[in-house]
Amino acid sequence: MLAAAEGKSIARRCDCFYERKTQAFWEQARIPRRYQNCSLANFEVHNDSHKDALKISRQFVKNFPAQEVGLLFIGPCGVGKTHLAVAIIRELIEKKNVPCSFFDFRELIRDIQSSFTPDSNLSEAEILAPVFDVGVLVLDELGAKRTTAWVEETVFYIINQRYNQKKLTIFTSNYLDTEEEVDNRDSFYKKGGDSLVDRIGVRLRSRLYEMCKLVELWGDDYRKVAKQASYRF
Repeated sequence: MLAAAEGKSIARRCDCFYERKTQAFWEQARIPRRYQNCSLANFEVHNDSHKDALKISRQFVKNFPAQEVGLLFIGPCGVGKTHLAVAIIRELIEKKNVPCSFFDFRELIRDIQSSFTPDSNLSEAEILAPVFDVGVLVLDELGAKRTTAWVEETVFYIINQRYNQKKLTIFTSNYLDTEEEVDNRDSFYKKGGDSLVDRIGVRLRSRLYEMCKLVELWGDDYRKVAKQASYRF
């Protein structure tokens, strides 16, 4: 497309170029179908933790690319952690043309393990390349697979690579960051269960302190509440 500037014609990319680029980024983002409609606009706020988390998420998008640290959303099941993580990368893709990817922690570990089998079509390096290279990574359900020495070393390697390259990562986890009971939030967690450190190890949790701002959400399970409500009709 030609545009005039100071009496001269110059080439300028048309809007359709950026639309195609955004669409390509969206298709490469690997967001599960269940979460593809998640946005900051439709996130439901039910308590102060939701309000604070939404504010932090919006600020993250606004600050990017000057944003210096990622986010670690923690809280019990069904409080909106994955919704916010996906909503953030949706905003970054659509408004700032940032390549982003979503990976489930358990699936990523399984994919890496499967690369060691003789009949695997992908090598470990090929599986990890998009994890290392993407602009913003969401790693969902951190700690969902119990730590072994191999899992801890592999995940530390992945996260440390992104840390060293100053690439932002957004994590979600269902595990409380401390074994201590906290105010009125403790009732939403399974008492006596594992903490995040139990699931990912001390070294990895220490790295996350450097990489991420901790964002805690609490409340009732959205999915459970919605299902119970549907039974009334």
